[in-house]
Amino acid sequence: MAASDPAEADDPRARAARTKRDRTRRALLDAADATFGSRGWADTRMEDVAAAAGVSAATAYNHFPSKHVLVGWVYRPLILPLVWEAERDIAAGRPVVDALIDQVTALARISHRYRRLTASFWSAVEEYTIKVSGPPDPDNDGDPRTLAPVPTPLRTLVEHGQRTDELRPFPSALDVSGMIVNLLLLRSINRPDEPAEHTAELLLTALFGMLRPELLANTAADERPFRRTG
Repeated sequence: MAASDPAEADDPRARAARTKRDRTRRALLDAADATFGSRGWADTRMEDVAAAAGVSAATAYNHFPSKHVLVGWVYRPLILPLVWEAERDIAAGRPVVDALIDQVTALARISHRYRRLTASFWSAVEEYTIKVSGPPDPDNDGDPRTLAPVPTPLRTLVEHGQRTDELRPFPSALDVSGMIVNLLLLRSINRPDEPAEHTAELLLTALFGMLRPELLANTAADERPFRRTG
């Protein structure tokens, strides 16, 4: 019988099994969030997450086949709202500079608020990238870079800004978004106590130094146009 069959949907046993699966998955994600956030990537095993969730390791692997997949699913809810926000900003005709400032600021705040989790996610991405030796595959739901596409909001906005001539055409949106996100995630490991506002200022200075340098050139030498105090 097909999973979408209405008869199965009305079957109490099928509903109970589905509810149990959903609860187990949620328990694993909550446990992973806490464990990665406290122990970090290297010191967290799937067995640790399973124990914290109150299930067997086999059950954990049945839901999430690897640590890379698990941490991708944990980080995903932090990133998808930014993807949707970028799409809304473009649809509303918002100036791309303003949209990018908000995006970079939000990413810096997420990285700061979830420092250990961000460091775990970045470690997973680096390890996975070395393993597969290639860019993210949008059809691969086992790739943490696909599950939590951190560069996507920036890339979407930069591509739009380059099409509308609000931003310089070089470097490409792909390269720019990758460089900015790599710098952000590296700082989450190397500068864990850096205030989010300072991180955002550095990233924005680098971003617009490449794509809208007049924003910097038209200020006094001692001015910092992207400095925020809160």
